[in-house]
Amino acid sequence: MSEIIKELEKEQLKAEVPQFNVGDTVKVHGRIKEGNRERIQIFEGTVIKIQGGSNRQTFTVRKTSNGVGVEKTWPIHSPNVVKVEVVRLGKVRRAKLNYLRDRVGKKAKVKEKVNA
Repeated sequence: MSEIIKELEKEQLKAEVPQFNVGDTVKVHGRIKEGNRERIQIFEGTVIKIQGGSNRQTFTVRKTSNGVGVEKTWPIHSPNVVKVEVVRLGKVRRAKLNYLRDRVGKKAKVKEKVNA
């Protein structure tokens, strides 16, 4: 990659990157613009995948809302992602949890990591 592109990408990186893994339950505080007003909306769910690298890195969060599965993908270094709070650590053995899309109810839960 060109040195000019690398320099531009380095400027766009956030200073503090939130630490979370696939399987964790997180609250994503996202900035939303409605007309001329701006507000912060919280999206809470399970991280099902993290992909990419550098400033192109994204993560996908899945939750169930009124019995319907909803997934959102955010760039980690986006200014629209205000902060990411880790609610619960998940114990998983895969990098991508696509199998959760087919599961409903208690089967769709991820085991909690216990630090003992």
